[in-house]
Amino acid sequence: MPALALPVADERSALREYLAYHQSAFFAVSYGLTDEQARMTPTVSTLSIGGLVKHAAAMQHTWMSRVAAAPDAPPRDPRSFDEIAKDFADQHVMRPDETLDGLLAQLEAENANSLHLVDTADLGAKVPVPHDIPWFPKGVKDWSVRWVILHVINELTRHSGHADII
Repeated sequence: MPALALPVADERSALREYLAYHQSAFFAVSYGLTDEQARMTPTVSTLSIGGLVKHAAAMQHTWMSRVAAAPDAPPRDPRSFDEIAKDFADQHVMRPDETLDGLLAQLEAENANSLHLVDTADLGAKVPVPHDIPWFPKGVKDWSVRWVILHVINELTRHSGHADII
């Protein structure tokens, strides 16, 4: 992982380079770990490197599916809110049946999809705010694709910081 993102010439290349830079952090923090080490929760939190890798992939998938569908909403998840919440909690845990290599492969695929969308999406397109999710703002009708990409970069940055602590 380089110490700095590459120089950029314009907005799209800035979004791409900073996204790629923060995506790479999860490969750096997990480098050389065994599955057992990736599952460890050595701090007072229940977070592990494997769980953070898993969450980074799932988070990108969720947000970038909104970018791919813009200006429409992505297909609605038919599961109940409780089922979705349970799945969200599972996103932060590396289960015994999961391997770090498998989670990294999922992350790599999501990273590639996200970078492709940064290269091709209309940055100004509107992304509808889902109002059935309680933590999303009620007074905002939509975000721009640009905002969603910046939010994904923010999420990756936050969670790679958690990984640094672990």
